[in-house]
Amino acid sequence: MRIKEGFELRSICDENIVVSHGVNNIDFVKVISLNESAAVVWNSVVDTDFSVDDMVAALTDEYDVDTVTARADCQALADDWRNIGFLED
Repeated sequence: MRIKEGFELRSICDENIVVSHGVNNIDFVKVISLNESAAVVWNSVVDTDFSVDDMVAALTDEYDVDTVTARADCQALADDWRNIGFLED
């Protein structure tokens, strides 16, 4: 999977906000905010082809979290990103 072109993570007033570029990505109805750990994962996989395993590695490298918990969290995060429309396969 890969984060679709046109989405960028920015820090705005100490918030991690995903912004979109281009007419096809614009949805002014909601703002997507990522918590610190989701932002760590985003920054580790942006502009690459990645798997849930890559997301898990980023999370376990940065935080003291066990692999089982990290995998469940990363799978849920990937599912959320897919449902929002951030990902392409």
